[in-house]
Amino acid sequence: MRTDDFDYNLPEELIAQAPAEPRDSCRLLVLHRGEPLATTGETVPLEHGGSVEHRHFYDIIDYIEPGDVLVINKTRVMPARLIGRKAGTGGVAETLLLKRREDVDALGHVWECLVNPGKRLKPGAVIEYRAGGPHAPETAPVVLTGEVVDFVPESRGGRLVRFTPEGTGADGRPRTLDEAIHAAGHVPLPPYITDYQGDPEKYQTVYAMKEEHSAAAPTAGLHFTPELMRRIEEKGARFAAVELEVGIDTFRLVEEDDPTQHVMHTERYHVPAEVVEAVHEAKRNGHRVIAVGTTAVRSLESAFDPDAPAAEPAMVARRFEGRADGADTLGRGDITVRENATTDLYLMPGSTYHVVDALITNFHVPRSTLMMLVSAFATRGQIMDAYAAAVEERYRFFSFGDAMLIE
Repeated sequence: MRTDDFDYNLPEELIAQAPAEPRDSCRLLVLHRGEPLATTGETVPLEHGGSVEHRHFYDIIDYIEPGDVLVINKTRVMPARLIGRKAGTGGVAETLLLKRREDVDALGHVWECLVNPGKRLKPGAVIEYRAGGPHAPETAPVVLTGEVVDFVPESRGGRLVRFTPEGTGADGRPRTLDEAIHAAGHVPLPPYITDYQGDPEKYQTVYAMKEEHSAAAPTAGLHFTPELMRRIEEKGARFAAVELEVGIDTFRLVEEDDPTQHVMHTERYHVPAEVVEAVHEAKRNGHRVIAVGTTAVRSLESAFDPDAPAAEPAMVARRFEGRADGADTLGRGDITVRENATTDLYLMPGSTYHVVDALITNFHVPRSTLMMLVSAFATRGQIMDAYAAAVEERYRFFSFGDAMLIE
């Protein structure tokens, strides 16, 4: 297996630059890994097995059965992109907040960041950020300063930055750090979205929590509307929410020729007891766990403990029965509650899924870990066939693009 195996040709004009309106009007490619569980249209067979259908996202209700559990990631994107000027030289400096480092500063003022230009932002450098963000005039007040305190090992452009809020808010109180970040920052869009000037709320899911923790959106969830969610629940399915703080590394390509040598980034996640209970109930009654996005996959599969006592029936993902490391084979292993945990789970062809039975996802960047994740859920051949069909049918790709259901 080589990283090149997960590459494909994508015309630049197929990279979506704005979201569909309304959200659920985007297109939906349905990939049937085997015999379709449900179908309402014409299936097109694939060279490497399985078949596809071409629908719209609002049709996804046709493929959801009563008793299914759709697991969503409720994380919200924070205004993590900060553009300021280096104190002393006035040079423009961009900082992207990745995660708080309470292990360095218990008060949460030190963040792991990506900085640009990295060569000029070494420990000791101070950056000033003004109210209004990147378009703030020189006369705007400085609301936040950041001091680079250290490098982040094995991270190109990675720095530890200590932030200090400056000045007072509208009520006369000293600004909190979160208030200062909101005053200076804005929601970061992926680098392949080059000139989006629309509503930044379109880069948030309709079910996102109020607290902001992520550097990127769980984009598979962007297609849901409150009305579509209501219709799904009326059909007898239910939603359950995990939280995974999406890191910006999700956009990075695998640079190693051998993908097994790639170092996976770490993300914080939470799988509460109500999700574990919903998963057990669905499996017990013969229904499916449908992950909404790769971040929901990473949460659910990371919460599988191979040493936990086995559930009844055994916790097994559909089409992964009989695997050597499966709970049905070993007689042990189950999904467990995880609070404030971290994961660097790396799924690639050959990996076993234990929890997820179906997956709603977007179309991913070539040579990315996400291409490998979906190729582990189906097969690499099926995924490459499906992507070729999507290119031929002129689907829109990546974060603001169209969707895929793998069942």
